[in-house]
Amino acid sequence: MPDLDLLACLGWDDAWSSALTAHLVASDRRSAARLAPARVSRADRDSCDVLAPGPDGLRTLTAGWGASVQRASRIDPTTAPVTGDWVVLATPHDVAARPAVDAVLPRRSAVLRAQVDGSSHGQLLAANADVAAVVEGMFPDPDPARIERLLALAWSSGARPVLALTKADLVRDPDAQAADLAALAPGVDVLVTSATAGIGLEPLRKWLAEGATVALLGASGVGKSTLLNALIGAPDAVMRTQSLRADGKGRHTTVTRELHLVPGGGALLDTPGMRTVGLAGAEALDEVFPEVEAFAADCRFADCTHRTEPGCAVLAAVESGDLPERRLLSYRKLLREAEHQAARTDVRLRAELTQVWKSRTREYRRRPNRKR
Repeated sequence: MPDLDLLACLGWDDAWSSALTAHLVASDRRSAARLAPARVSRADRDSCDVLAPGPDGLRTLTAGWGASVQRASRIDPTTAPVTGDWVVLATPHDVAARPAVDAVLPRRSAVLRAQVDGSSHGQLLAANADVAAVVEGMFPDPDPARIERLLALAWSSGARPVLALTKADLVRDPDAQAADLAALAPGVDVLVTSATAGIGLEPLRKWLAEGATVALLGASGVGKSTLLNALIGAPDAVMRTQSLRADGKGRHTTVTRELHLVPGGGALLDTPGMRTVGLAGAEALDEVFPEVEAFAADCRFADCTHRTEPGCAVLAAVESGDLPERRLLSYRKLLREAEHQAARTDVRLRAELTQVWKSRTREYRRRPNRKR
């Protein structure tokens, strides 16, 4: 077994060691000596780059998918290795052959969005982030609806949601603007940052120094790459950045999901700019819109949809000005999308269950000793 202490800077701890031990116990003892943990830094269709302990420290290897991983991914694509995953790497006896991912260790968190192609399977963007930082530029025009949508994604991931407002040096009164945007993120730490000026980065640096993995979620041009470069602090920029366009909007630079080791500990998980973010479930909406849920508790009907029902406390709050109408409209839109995705998933699950029973029926009919 390699030196696992080398993985501590990536977040390896006793709980991950226990998960690895459980896998080794279930594996062939003769091959267990060739199994070791690694962390996915970049994933492709049938292979991935991993960070693994080597004789001179961490090294990057390219690994294919083992047979069991391939079988599982054909059934459910979200089981395939993604950036941030901890995997069990099988080293071949032939030193010329590349290693293979024997298994993906159970995930602690997962950033999952609905597929834009209509598939009932979600698209897994990142795994095992401790902090999911929703990045939004304060200049030129922050988008409240986008912030709410990404916060729902962050809450549902199981990671700690954070709202990181960038480009604070480009606005006249960043504190006042941050106070307005903070109303969209109840219960969430709001960081006012400027990567170019080195402002507001201390909380992120503190989490990274403690060994956390911070995932950066945001649209194209909001400053994710600039923020990443500032946090890594390397003389040469790790991620290429581009200046604002003539209309003041940022340019898209990141095209893949990649895990970056931060000097001093921790890791940053950068994601491509997301033009569309479909929600895979409605569970997180209670966290994003707690005021809607609070008013809903006083509605006359328990199944109130907050549209036309008499005695609706939510509509009354909008009428009185206690609840901004924009918040209710955003809540309705996200809830409708999440419910639609949940319905598609239920259809898929029912179809899969039907196939299981059909397979069992065919097997039963083929049995030679079946009584007639």
